[in-house]
Amino acid sequence: MQFYIDSADINEIKEANKRGWVDGVTTNPTLVAKSGRPHHEVITDICAEVDGYVSAEVLSMDAEGMVKEGHELAKIKENVVVKIPMCEEGLIAVKRLASDGIKTNVTLVFSPLQALMVGKAGATLCSPFVGRLDDISHDGMDLISQTMQIYQNYDMDTKVLVASIRHPIHILESALIGADVVTVPYKVLKGLTHHPLTDKGIAQFMKDGEKFAK
Repeated sequence: MQFYIDSADINEIKEANKRGWVDGVTTNPTLVAKSGRPHHEVITDICAEVDGYVSAEVLSMDAEGMVKEGHELAKIKENVVVKIPMCEEGLIAVKRLASDGIKTNVTLVFSPLQALMVGKAGATLCSPFVGRLDDISHDGMDLISQTMQIYQNYDMDTKVLVASIRHPIHILESALIGADVVTVPYKVLKGLTHHPLTDKGIAQFMKDGEKFAK
């Protein structure tokens, strides 16, 4: 399973990359706005740091605008993936961009039937959101297992990128289901390396080591 970092903060991305945690990056307009920098500049800097896919989102809501933006974003570097919202205009844009050889990531997917349509349009990645479904008392991981099953049933090339991850259990369940990718905030990534028994064990080893280090 690949790990993407969900961030537009180049310092976070660099720190995560040092630790081998970054197979790719996802961004969105909210994350880029927090950086206080121009969109293209942010994506260019991220692409200089990361070799894997970097998702950069369009702002248009019509297919023509999405396609135009998509072509401009794809010029930044070959690993840019054009991120497009799930809607009919978005799927038109996905099909056109795919025919032009441009990689796409469809975001804000909340049902397995939406995911099916994303696959039929030829998207590179499909981003089902789990945390936001949990927020409204639905089990977000059901969406992942159903989407994976559909894609396997029909041998679709689109990869499942689990998004809106809130905690380590989302990542564990994604791995058990066999999801292709998870995109994770830096804070949650850092938490994956810790365990109280590990911390306790290290403290004990260091204490015991002091006895013969002198």
